Amino acid sequence: MNEEKKINVAAVVGPTASGKTRLGVSLALALGGEVISADSMQIYEGLDIASAKPTVQEMRGVPHHLIGIIPRSESFSVARYVELAREKIEQVSSRGRLPIIVGGTGLYVDSLLNNISFTENEADAALRAELFEKAQREGAQAVWNELLLVDPESANRIEPNNVKRVIRAIEVYRTTGITMTEQNRRSRLAPSPYCAVKIGLKTADRSVLYERIGRRADEMLSMGLLEEARDFLSDETVGETASKAIGCKELAPYFEGTQTLEEAMETMKRETRRYAKRQLTWFLRDSSVRWYNSDEYGDFSEIEALAADYVSGRFGIPKV
Repeated sequence: MNEEKKINVAAVVGPTASGKTRLGVSLALALGGEVISADSMQIYEGLDIASAKPTVQEMRGVPHHLIGIIPRSESFSVARYVELAREKIEQVSSRGRLPIIVGGTGLYVDSLLNNISFTENEADAALRAELFEKAQREGAQAVWNELLLVDPESANRIEPNNVKRVIRAIEVYRTTGITMTEQNRRSRLAPSPYCAVKIGLKTADRSVLYERIGRRADEMLSMGLLEEARDFLSDETVGETASKAIGCKELAPYFEGTQTLEEAMETMKRETRRYAKRQLTWFLRDSSVRWYNSDEYGDFSEIEALAADYVSGRFGIPKV
């Protein structure tokens, strides 16, 4: 695609609690933009506190898209996200505004900006059931070993305990005769319709980020996390995707009386730290990200100014 015809898109990425929401809003105000969320949990209704959805005050009048639009009873896929995000990018750009992707779900961001296409492969329910039964009988490692034989690249990319993804990769190969690795390669052949500039937020000292995660978790309690989690956990319609949200399931032992609130909150903080580590691992592989270590600046406003100048210069658009 001709570079001149590509749509300019800015992206703010990084681990949870790194300041992405604030920076995204700041860029939108400075460059005349609108925010499009790339968070796999903020897209659900009724997960406002646990998923750290931006408040009205935090949005500062900037339009935000793809937040709280999917019932938590529904499953949601990366393919569906890309479809919705593409529509929003076109709409925002057509208004003469800059689309700004903000979020920490790396698979969503990469699939969108790299123009990965998704093909619906024929499902094999019997095969899937057979593989799940094998995982229960022989363990997750046994199923992963089976994937290793037919698609070693996918096997090395997927953790053995992620049984669902392992089984999906095997299913793709068994039903199409083509490995998921090869399908992914073919899906990247079409050029991206976007000219993307990526800003990354992290900390030079990992303990600073972990401290922020702990502090934010405590703030969530005062905002009503217990009430939200109780409602979420009592809802029998919650789908498989939403049920993975950190911030609700970790409180179940507290409601059941098997843990104190302090113990349950510590579990939540630990799981959030682990998630942040996985996010960092994902995004640090992308050499196109312009990183800012927030703990190396005296004030976050310095990063806001630097990031706005960087994006403005890359796109050749004036600041508002």
